[in-house]
Amino acid sequence: MGNVRSVHNALDLLGLEAVVTSDPSVVEAADRLILPGVGAFGDAMSNLRSRGLIEVLTRSVIEDGKPFLGICLGMQLLARTSSEHGTHEGLGWIDAEVDRFSFPTNDLKVPHLGWNDVTAVRTHPLLEGLREDQFVFYFVHSFHVICHDDSDVVASCDYGSPFTAAVARRNVFATQFHPEKSQDNGLQILRNFAEWVP
Repeated sequence: MGNVRSVHNALDLLGLEAVVTSDPSVVEAADRLILPGVGAFGDAMSNLRSRGLIEVLTRSVIEDGKPFLGICLGMQLLARTSSEHGTHEGLGWIDAEVDRFSFPTNDLKVPHLGWNDVTAVRTHPLLEGLREDQFVFYFVHSFHVICHDDSDVVASCDYGSPFTAAVARRNVFATQFHPEKSQDNGLQILRNFAEWVP
């Protein structure tokens, strides 16, 4: 759903071998997994379900503990539910819900599009080596993750009000922003992910 090619190109730029696949057996054999995505939550979950990927992802990530990186919609899919175009069930790996931005008292546009400052709320190996003077990342989203467990939140951003920019739990890390479109800091996150041993 969306930004697979740009993520692959960024990994290629870093000299990292990556395979784009929807084959459950290839997913199961992988050392680590990235779930990128742009688009509608319900459609993405339907695609994962129809391709037999929900079971293999859950087994590989939750049971076997493989390092996992979710990007944009790939982060939202970790939640229990989303209200995008109705109510849809997500992977449920984190206790969270996904809701649309709403700004009744100001003129902020939806989607949240472009560069924005991100604030780390706790340390994490995937945030190491980032330029503190340019902790800025690229966003494109109309919906955001609302975590019910604050310990899952790694970074936040402000757009009308604070929202979750990155989450982490054990071997799972996910960003609402696009590392593959965020220049040096984004590439550093991808590099860190390739070396991460949770």
